[in-house]
Amino acid sequence: MDAGGRRGVRVVEKAGPWGFFFLLAYIGAAIYFVSQSGGTFWGVVLGLLQAAVWPVYLIYLALAGLGA
Repeated sequence: MDAGGRRGVRVVEKAGPWGFFFLLAYIGAAIYFVSQSGGTFWGVVLGLLQAAVWPVYLIYLALAGLGA
């Protein structure tokens, strides 16, 4: 207990390297999809959204290929 008589909560985050990996993957996907967008405002917005959800497409196509 600390000096005030309250208990403190300690949070230990152990997924830091994975977060960095996913950040790099998002940045790479964003660069790819935005470069394919044509440069319009809504095209860039759509490219950023596609970069956020591209793993969903990948898993869907992998499962569809397996016949699941």
